[in-house]
Amino acid sequence: MERLTSAIQYLLPHHLLSRGMHALARCQNTALKNALISRVVKLYGVNVGEALEPDPLAYPSFNAFFTRALKLGARPLDPTPGAILCPADGAVSQLGDINDGTIFQAKGHSYSVTELLGGDAGLAQPFLDGKFATIYLSPRDYHRLHMPLSGRLRDMQHVPGRLFSVNAATARNVPRLFARNERVAAFFDTEAGPMALVLVGAIFVSSIETVWHGEVTPPSSSTVRRWHYDDGVRLEQGAEIGRFNMGSTIIVLLGKQAGNWLEGLGAGDSVRMGQLLGTC
Repeated sequence: MERLTSAIQYLLPHHLLSRGMHALARCQNTALKNALISRVVKLYGVNVGEALEPDPLAYPSFNAFFTRALKLGARPLDPTPGAILCPADGAVSQLGDINDGTIFQAKGHSYSVTELLGGDAGLAQPFLDGKFATIYLSPRDYHRLHMPLSGRLRDMQHVPGRLFSVNAATARNVPRLFARNERVAAFFDTEAGPMALVLVGAIFVSSIETVWHGEVTPPSSSTVRRWHYDDGVRLEQGAEIGRFNMGSTIIVLLGKQAGNWLEGLGAGDSVRMGQLLGTC
């Protein structure tokens, strides 16, 4: 069944479906947006009590609810010296070492750092023997993304691609999944060395936004787009970097000397933004 479901996804008009979701999620028709919000809250067991606005029907659109802010203190940052923090709520898809430029996706599947970063060998070079952590966000999760380490933004790149689902079943059945899907990569200089945060799009993910640029996708593009930041936007550890609409995945890439992931943390473990992922 997993293989069949994944195979069907090859035939779907990914971007057309996501454009439709983009419009639907921003619709402010009261009856429609309330029906969508109520359905998601019930189906996925969303904890609305921790939201800054705890009444789910008070949001003007489904997208406003889905990208909701949390109450102050809802996600305390781990105080461990040298902490590498989790950038999002979700579950660990995989984490570990990058061996000879290859990232493990799931049993039988891997992909290269270079292809993940749009084929740019220069951007990939600092991470070829580094570390990675892949975090999957489900529809029940908080969908804002935050800095694992303090750093200065150097570059951002949008890489066009497909929009397969990024859940565990699809990761087990679609080769090079995260290097196929549309994605936005942000590159930072940190005290622990280079860091890249790769925001991977997925089916029905109608936009990826960053706090310094706004909406990066849509519009769709057939070529890689890149932005360089001479001023070097400074973002502190735990600061918001952006958000997804609907569930998706963020991949953290670190250099060889960055540190170590937390012992015992592995695929399938639930995580929350701000908790300890490792130390540097």
